[in-house]
Formats: sequence, C-alpha cells, structure tokens
Amino acid sequence: MSALGDLFSDGDYRHHLTLRRGEPRDFFQSRDPSGRVLEERMRWLALEPERYAALTAEGEPLLAEFAGLCAEWSVARSTSIHGLGAAVEPDFLLLSPDASGAFRLRGGALCFPTGWALEEKLGQTLDVIHGVVPGLNSALASPIQQFLTRLKPGVAFHRDNWGLAASDELNLHPARGVPAPDLPTSPERLWLRVEHQVLVALPESGGVVFGLRIALHRLDTVVGDGVAAAGLRRALTSMSPEMVAYKRLDRVRQVVVSWL
Repeated sequence: MSALGDLFSDGDYRHHLTLRRGEPRDFFQSRDPSGRVLEERMRWLALEPERYAALTAEGEPLLAEFAGLCAEWSVARSTSIHGLGAAVEPDFLLLSPDASGAFRLRGGALCFPTGWALEEKLGQTLDVIHGVVPGLNSALASPIQQFLTRLKPGVAFHRDNWGLAASDELNLHPARGVPAPDLPTSPERLWLRVEHQVLVALPESGGVVFGLRIALHRLDTVVGDGVAAAGLRRALTSMSPEMVAYKRLDRVRQVVVSWL
C-alpha cells in the first residue's frame, strides 16, 4: 500500500483508535533542513504569544518534565512554554488527569491548529474538547480514557488524522478566517491535510504529551495515487452528513469524489 493509502481504512469511514508503536525522540527530532517550520513557529509566537502557547498551573510540572526529555533527546533546551514552542517543530499539548481521572488540557504550544483555538480549550476535559466532533465521544471516549490511563513511558504511539483544505497554510487558527473549500475548485487548489499525531507518557508527573505534525499533499498528487485515491473516495462517499459538515467539505465533496 502507498504511504498516503495507509491513511484510509479498508471499510467505510468511522472513528477508530488505530495506533502504531515508535520511539518518542524520533517524532520530535527536526526534519525540516530549510528551517522554515521553526521560523514560522517563532513568527506566530512573537505576533500573538497568548494565542499560540499557554500553560495552566497544573501544566507546569508537565512542561518541566517534557522540557527535560527534549534536552535528553537533543531536540531543544528551552524550559519555557514559548521557548520550547519555538524550538521544536511539532506542536505539543500537555494532558493530565484531574481528581476524577478525566484527562484535561493543561497547556501546550499550538502554532499550526486545524480549525480550533488552544485558548478556548485550555483546562477542559477531552470529552468536552472532542464534543464538537460528530460521533467521536460515543465511539471512542471510553477507549481513549482507558488507553491514556494505561499508557507507559518510554514508547510513543502514533496515529493520523486527515482533512481537506483550500490553503497550504500550516496555521488554520479560526481567528485567521481561512476559507473552507468551495466551488469552483480543482485538484491543484485543494490539499490533503494530514495531522500526524503521537502520544507519549510522562513518567514522573503522570501526564501525557500529545504531539502533532502537519503534512500537506496537493490533491492532484492524491488523485494520481491509485491506492490513496480509492481510499479517499471510499471515505468521502461513506462519511455521514454531520461529519462532512464538520470537516467543511459539504460544498466540494461531490466534485472531489468525481476526480477520484
């Protein structure tokens, strides 16, 4: 199967918690030799520091532990939320359980969000954060909670999420008002936006680091990849109307399917 084809399941579109094991340091190592990713991160953090990085009091020990791991991995040596956010290529979110055991968002650096705002979700439980995604909590709230509770240090668990975007911008913060895909369009004007995700346990604090890397593939390259095109077509044709609307694909789904 092609690398892009791996993004799509063999059946109808559904929420699933398919995870792959890996090494934590590998995800956070720099991969962009041009330095443009870090330059853009620094730019957003300088322009609007409170929008793109934040930390609660409960998140302070999580940040300290993650900063220590980044230094151990030779990724970065900053200890502040803004400094670390500017020094590592992936976005990162810091989670820990509250007194009831529910995991809450305690902080992070999110320079390249896909349509959501860190400042609005800070301190909320995952159930609340995921509540805007149609069907996600009913399908995966319990498995996610069980997985995070049992997550052991020293290993990374990877998964991927995807959508379609009408821009090759990395930063799709809702305040920027980047338009949704709309007609007229073409495969050269849409991008498959892939969010590569990783979960890593923090052994001392009991927290979890959720890392995110964005990869953009112009849609004409997907159309030309037989396996990926078939997988995307299957996902789009089997997706519920509610999920289509959530992903902002209602205006273009039919025409995209016709290309695949």
